[in-house]
Amino acid sequence: MKTIEQKGMYQKFPRSGKDTRVTHYCAGCGHGIVNKLVAECCAEMGLQDNTIFVDPVGCGVFTYYYWDAAHISAAHGRASAAATGVCRARPDAVTIAYQGDGDLGAIGFNNAFQAASRGEKFGCIFINNSLYGMTGGQMAPTTLEGEKTTTTPFGRDPALTGHPLHVCEVFSQLQAPVYVARVSVADTKRIMQCKQAIKRLFEIQRDRKGYALLEILAPCPTNFGMNPLKAAEFCMNEMEAEFPLGVFRDAEKGVGGSRSCATEGGADAQERVPPVSATLAVKPVPRFSSCAELFGVPDGVDAPPAVDDPSVPERRFKFAGYGGQGILSLGICVAEAARLQKRHTLWFPSYGPEQRGGSASCSVVVSGMPIGSPTVEHPDVLVCMNQPSYERFVGDVKRGGIVIVDSTVPITKHPPEGVKLYQVPAIKMAEDFGVPKAANTMMLAALRAFKATGLDDEHLETALCASFKKKPQLVEKNRDLLHRAEAALAGA
Repeated sequence: MKTIEQKGMYQKFPRSGKDTRVTHYCAGCGHGIVNKLVAECCAEMGLQDNTIFVDPVGCGVFTYYYWDAAHISAAHGRASAAATGVCRARPDAVTIAYQGDGDLGAIGFNNAFQAASRGEKFGCIFINNSLYGMTGGQMAPTTLEGEKTTTTPFGRDPALTGHPLHVCEVFSQLQAPVYVARVSVADTKRIMQCKQAIKRLFEIQRDRKGYALLEILAPCPTNFGMNPLKAAEFCMNEMEAEFPLGVFRDAEKGVGGSRSCATEGGADAQERVPPVSATLAVKPVPRFSSCAELFGVPDGVDAPPAVDDPSVPERRFKFAGYGGQGILSLGICVAEAARLQKRHTLWFPSYGPEQRGGSASCSVVVSGMPIGSPTVEHPDVLVCMNQPSYERFVGDVKRGGIVIVDSTVPITKHPPEGVKLYQVPAIKMAEDFGVPKAANTMMLAALRAFKATGLDDEHLETALCASFKKKPQLVEKNRDLLHRAEAALAGA
């Protein structure tokens, strides 16, 4: 029979092509201690089969080698963002994000802060060792004033690089978090306190109480340039002076008006922090039974579900031009026509620095079967309204594909072999018809005229009209423009 400890962690860690019981952590590293405590709590509480860990970048990246549970990796600070998606998609599961002070405190700070502000139902274990561990010991947001790192060889100077970031203090100002605490693993007493705090974190997630943050001060002997004993003393004497231990908030237990701080003499002192309601109400994440409900589509509006049809090949489109030319609306129109025709479809926009006047493009994928990704790297159909877009995307079009480009765009670069090129005076036609903003409708006419979409003309026209539902006076005008443009292209 397996012990609790054996259940919490794998029997062997298959790293670097071999099975071993040795972790990748340096001797004396706090991560190894925390990893064991997390595994024990998860197993002892019977949550192994219902826990999803979100692993970070940095020293904690390989926790999936050690914890015998479900894992998702989220590099470069995105663990809190990924955990948000996990806890919303699997509200029945316990979701735990594991992050370091560089991963959460620097590149991922806004992801973590906003998740805490929203009260997402996951727990975050935040390891603070006052520097970047895996990448060589550079200064982190949590580096102490005067602390020497590879990027602050003379010590951190607040006048140049600011003061240390106090994550618990910042997060405790928010309304939504139900638990915020800071502990340490620098000695045996602190390790036992840390285990109780980790257990509390799991309890809150098991019971779906809300967002919880547990900051853990951990030694990093290698980058401190100390032996493990000296590194632990640095944690207790230097780091705890900057980052006092204690529970900043536990809404369920009525903690939040003050925090307990360890003093030099070892006694506890009370330091006031902004009061927090012990009965903090966290609004639940809304649940919707359908996309129609999510977007507020009125009852009775025709929204046919996609029907699987293996005979319909996947077709990928790229629409590109300047923001303000209606290029994104043109893509939506094609995607909507596909939806009306009961095809699977995805629309994915991309903006330049300026939404109006800068570069803009969108990708549309239409298929008879479910679609794996909305990105379009090699389109079957490329529609371009300006020269920068044409030169950027024309070389990516698949053999046998179609390029439709406005005739004002100089052809400085020819399409790949086997790709048809159509030059359409969309901008000029719109001006001649007295509606300069309707160039995208001219391009829709070209798509219909050249049979480039694989969709029925009826659905394309219906989708065009639907795009003007907020301006019904423009529906008939654009329908008329569509027909006039088609007639002009047929006679050209």
